[in-house]
Amino acid sequence: MVALSGGVDSSVAALLCKQSGYDCIGATMKLFDNEDIGLPREKSCCSLDDVEDARSVAYALGMPFYVMDFTADFAAQVIDSFIAAYARGETPNPCIDCNRYLKFEKLLQRAQLMDIPHLATGHYARITQENGRWLLRRAVDDSKDQSYVLACMTQAQLAHTLLPLGGLCKSEIRDIAAEHGFINAHKRDSQDICFVPDGDYATFIEQHSGQVYPPGDFCDLHGSVLGQHRGLIRYTVGQRKGLGISAPSPLYVHSKCAKQNTVTLCENDGLFSSVLYAADFNFIACDSFEQPTRLQAKIRYNHAAQPATAEQIAANTVRVTFDQPQRAIAPGQACVLYDGDVVVGAGVIAC
Repeated sequence: MVALSGGVDSSVAALLCKQSGYDCIGATMKLFDNEDIGLPREKSCCSLDDVEDARSVAYALGMPFYVMDFTADFAAQVIDSFIAAYARGETPNPCIDCNRYLKFEKLLQRAQLMDIPHLATGHYARITQENGRWLLRRAVDDSKDQSYVLACMTQAQLAHTLLPLGGLCKSEIRDIAAEHGFINAHKRDSQDICFVPDGDYATFIEQHSGQVYPPGDFCDLHGSVLGQHRGLIRYTVGQRKGLGISAPSPLYVHSKCAKQNTVTLCENDGLFSSVLYAADFNFIACDSFEQPTRLQAKIRYNHAAQPATAEQIAANTVRVTFDQPQRAIAPGQACVLYDGDVVVGAGVIAC
């Protein structure tokens, strides 16, 4: 089963699977109805145009094609979780939850129910096996590497997943698509969260949840009130623009407290921290850390992995201590640990 989004990457993944001799079917996940969440139907990766692009590629390759309805699961596992995290004062990554609960759980389960042993996707990463253990590795094209958003995968999921694009560059993918006449060969890559393509998270959250997030106090690191914010969900750690606070030097969002409905501000130097705690930790390359381990850590998708020491302090909690302080560590984001190009594991930043 090839997960087809309608984009060029998954389309070329399907072609490469066919060329490798696999019998393939194409599957597009229906995750939501755009109109139900206030979006024009053509504005996201789940639009009707994308479904038709996926269908066109599947038929061109002689593959049966299915649209599979996961709207209820997506609403519960991704959209509701996204809203709840923002309400707690966190900054979530819904793409990770979609991979964790939809693509590599629900869709893979659907494939197995159809007696299909493998799910292939257009992600840029690699899967290898060493000494009986499945490993997730960075893509060859580091500028497109997506191992960060796949670090939730389990051994069982990795064993049944194919990532045909991991050894290729994006330019090669577009060339292959053009050579085979794919309708989406030059289609623009999706850059936004699919269910909030305009990037206005706060408006989406209020409209979808029916809740209003009231104003509260902007405070400094000493607790002194600096002014009024416009609702907790409108701010993220490290944010500078849109604060509406006059100060002798630029101020940034340091942290948020949902219980007190406060947003704490600081100068740039106050954004740096050397330690974080990663909860709900998923080990991939090993079962646990028996001792403090030297690795590299990423704290968000576009962050360059930094040298750090990882120490397991509970069954599913890892403390990460960076060699150099890192800027704007945001609770709710994933912390992914690497050993070279191998993903060791990942957890959700708790503090």
